[in-house]
Amino acid sequence: MKETGTEGFELYDLKDNPIDEETVDNLHEKTGSFETLFNKRAQKFRTEGLNQQPLSEAQYRNLILKKYTFLKRPIYIIDDEVFLGNSKKNVAHIKTKLSE
Repeated sequence: MKETGTEGFELYDLKDNPIDEETVDNLHEKTGSFETLFNKRAQKFRTEGLNQQPLSEAQYRNLILKKYTFLKRPIYIIDDEVFLGNSKKNVAHIKTKLSE
């Protein structure tokens, strides 16, 4: 977030306000996949052995709803387009979108 700043964005604290089903389903509608929303870098992903098994879309959804660390973050929604994570490529896309 330091690369893009937070001015003009609504910040949402997932620790204090867990993401609800409606929001997850809305993000899924915009991205087309719960797997896209899933953070495979989360420590629990490996410690619970989830990386060793195939997961269905329903399982990804349930895991995201169960524990916020499974949701890829940060999430930017700009003009109905969803940007997930903070990779250099993604930050560049966000900056481009903000400058339009």
